[in-house]
Amino acid sequence: MSVIDLVARPHVRRRWLFVGGGTLAVLAGGTATLGRLAGSRAALAWAGVAAPLLAYEAYFFHSRREGGPVAVRAANAVTLMRGWLFAAVGGFVALGPTTALVPPGVAGAIAWVPGLCYGLGAALDQVDGRLARYTGTESHFGERLDMAVDTLGFVVAPGVAVAWGRLPVWYLSLAAARYCFKAGRGYRRWRGLPVHDLSPHSLRRTFSGLQMAFLTVALLPLVTPDTLAVLAAVVLTPSLAMFGRDYLVMAGYYRP
Repeated sequence: MSVIDLVARPHVRRRWLFVGGGTLAVLAGGTATLGRLAGSRAALAWAGVAAPLLAYEAYFFHSRREGGPVAVRAANAVTLMRGWLFAAVGGFVALGPTTALVPPGVAGAIAWVPGLCYGLGAALDQVDGRLARYTGTESHFGERLDMAVDTLGFVVAPGVAVAWGRLPVWYLSLAAARYCFKAGRGYRRWRGLPVHDLSPHSLRRTFSGLQMAFLTVALLPLVTPDTLAVLAAVVLTPSLAMFGRDYLVMAGYYRP
């Protein structure tokens, strides 16, 4: 089937319009807004980080292979919106207090934006799954998309919080743990070693929600960095322990 025939399908056209239009709208809107508030240098610095993240999300959605092109259903659309919000958060890693790109007069207002964007994306995490179940549109791709967006959020939010001096650098181990788990699983498959599937676990989702709530608070200019460092140790420890437990289960060393 040719690309022209594929794009001629109505659901494929809607997918391209929604994903492509939303991606460009977030990038153009964020750049224009920051350009007006903080100047062109700050806007371009934000766009330089946000653009690759937005492009990755669009590629992830369009590169789906199993079962052919996927229609943009309501639940997937909400998940994509979460991804756009997280990509917008990621752009602020280039606008930390040491960059001097943000004028002092607007720095206070801009300091609220990453936390509000991430908090909204975290809140929508409670919507997409329920919407998929309510509409009967649950799918393996939807689960993969949701996991990819969650992982992106757990990379960009700590990155911005550390760059802005809100969290200690060791909190980045939260993002590293996910990729270490995936690398270990890939290594075992490459060596032909047993790889076991993980069964659903209520604590996994609970810890994920706890991290999202904490990162929202950490990104907002409400709590001092010293207090956040203590809280970070409290909320990070059980999540890292869960990653360790999941690796042992995946490798077959522990059977719950």
